[in-house]
Amino acid sequence: MKNYHYYKTCIDACLQCAAVCNHCASACTMENDVQMMATCIKLDMECAAFCYAAAQVMSLGGSKAKALCALCADMCEQCAAECGKHEKEHCRHCAEVCEACAKECRSMAA
Repeated sequence: MKNYHYYKTCIDACLQCAAVCNHCASACTMENDVQMMATCIKLDMECAAFCYAAAQVMSLGGSKAKALCALCADMCEQCAAECGKHEKEHCRHCAEVCEACAKECRSMAA
């Protein structure tokens, strides 16, 4: 059974990504045109949820960790694509962190 130590790098990437996605969502709610940021906010929150779930299942050495990592990578890529459309610094940073997390999750799911 694979354990926390095996997954540590990916767990750390997921937890960082979740935190940055939460920050991005929160910062987006402070923008002048919040409606324009609605998709970004929604994807940030969804991505954070996937990242937390993946980190938790990996830390447990769960039997579905690889499958969840593959889904998490998909979600991170979708979030990165949306955040990358915006000029805001918090969105740019979120896109970068999501891309890095997707890469970690893809390698874990392989």
